[in-house]
Amino acid sequence: MRKFILAIITLVISVTCLQEQVYAYSYGDPNEEEAAEVYKEMLIKLNETPPNYKDAGAIFDTIKEELDMHMGTEPAKAVITHLENEDKEAVIRDMEKILVLNISRRLENIDKNFEEYDTSKKLLAKAFATYKALSPVVEEKSSDANQKINDAFETALESLGNPGLFGVGEKESNYNGFMENKDLILTTLKDLFNMKSVEVGHFTEEDFEASETYKNETWTDFSNLKNWIPLVLLLGAIAAVVMYVKRKNR
Repeated sequence: MRKFILAIITLVISVTCLQEQVYAYSYGDPNEEEAAEVYKEMLIKLNETPPNYKDAGAIFDTIKEELDMHMGTEPAKAVITHLENEDKEAVIRDMEKILVLNISRRLENIDKNFEEYDTSKKLLAKAFATYKALSPVVEEKSSDANQKINDAFETALESLGNPGLFGVGEKESNYNGFMENKDLILTTLKDLFNMKSVEVGHFTEEDFEASETYKNETWTDFSNLKNWIPLVLLLGAIAAVVMYVKRKNR
């Protein structure tokens, strides 16, 4: 009987741990951004002698579908055209602008999800991870601008506040402060990279919900069927134990 109960408990714990791993994977590393990593890998291939356009294109293909979904088809078309024309400098310029747009969409979604601290903090980390890849280019254009943007990211993080743990360490958020720093970052990048606009017109909140699992999924979120699995298993285990005891007592 004891071994049977222990086996059931082990099963439930195993499923719970597996589900946590799935959630961890869906969140991804908030300190990395796929578009930024692709940009850095493409630079390595493009800086080979001669430039390796084939491998650079293969690396770009890994994010093309994501870019089309979030930014429309124009940015990816530009990159592919310049890769086919073997125009290294144009490809790099295209990718730099894509990173600026990526920063814009991350900051824009913080605006939409500002009250959701965990979501906003992850999105800001993604935006900053993108900027870190772009930072050397900004530094070359203007060291003052680079410092100003870095400071703005730091202040934007502070503006998110902190809900604390059971009220301990709680810090009030500052939406206006965030918006000021968001505008500073995007305006500075827009001017530095000679972009007419940094608005990501094709990106919607629905796309965000469908493509990236940044929601704070908890066991009480029963709208997600996956959250029912441990409960169902637990109830099944209890029912099995009850039936076992009844049969044994007959």
